[in-house]
Amino acid sequence: MGPLRHTLSKDERLHGRNDISRLFAEGKFGVAGSLKYCFRSGNGLPYTRIMVSVPKRLFKRAVKRNLLKRRLRESYRLQKHLLTCSEGTDLMFVYNTKETLPFKDLYILVGQILEKIQK
Repeated sequence: MGPLRHTLSKDERLHGRNDISRLFAEGKFGVAGSLKYCFRSGNGLPYTRIMVSVPKRLFKRAVKRNLLKRRLRESYRLQKHLLTCSEGTDLMFVYNTKETLPFKDLYILVGQILEKIQK
């Protein structure tokens, strides 16, 4: 099969009004530490798509929001092999605390979420 490729292509990003509203309508919500998440199994694709959100009311400056979004996406990218579903999953992460968490903490939280979803 070859080595694991840790990539996050444009196809793996959840976008489009219909797909996002379907995730909100049919998805299951949960909380892990300072991250909220919503997931929906069976998106009809052979891969998982993710969406990351950091609310403007928590971080007014775009630089901080973008930093946290990059950290969340990178945490997912390095651990996406934990989701071994044959059918694709749509997944959304929402940052939920005013403090700026270091990458290591976000990595652990994302790992916990992926393990919960896998079960």
